Amino acid sequence: MNLIVGLGNPGDKYCGTRHNVGFMVLDKLVDFLNLESSSKEDSAKFKSAIQIIGNTTLAWPNTFMNKVGEAVFAIINYYKISVNDLYVVHDDLDIRLGQYKIQFGVGPKVHGGILSIEHELGTKDFNRIRVGIDNRKLEDRMPGEQYVLEKFSSAELEVLDRTIDKVVKDLAVCLNLPILES
Repeated sequence: MNLIVGLGNPGDKYCGTRHNVGFMVLDKLVDFLNLESSSKEDSAKFKSAIQIIGNTTLAWPNTFMNKVGEAVFAIINYYKISVNDLYVVHDDLDIRLGQYKIQFGVGPKVHGGILSIEHELGTKDFNRIRVGIDNRKLEDRMPGEQYVLEKFSSAELEVLDRTIDKVVKDLAVCLNLPILES
């Protein structure tokens, strides 16, 4: 069984922020797979909303970013999922907006959610879907901790939407999921 976890912070306050890119990717994946988003179930046991598609579980943790490892550990432990079959989708300040990387055990330099998962699982060896969010100018560079909690501009959202489409298609191919062509 595969597990795809989208990272983000819960609550309306964080909707549309850079730190919630993982949630955005999973929401788009649900659309591409033509699934009912209403079939997502909140699970206190997993500290997440989950949706199962064949041999793949999607998870939107209800914990804040720095505690997301608890949710990931609970799901992996319950379903006996190998960390090799874990895919974590997250924002990445080391990558420019409009770019992404799918890598095993690599990056980013600092990310509270990734650090939490590594701590809970006791390993760095899992798949990461690193979605670039950095669009800061050198002369106007706010600190990363503040920047990730800002909302995207409409121009940035256009770039991000195209990027997420590519990520979803690559992820679907990688995991052999039946996406609909748009």
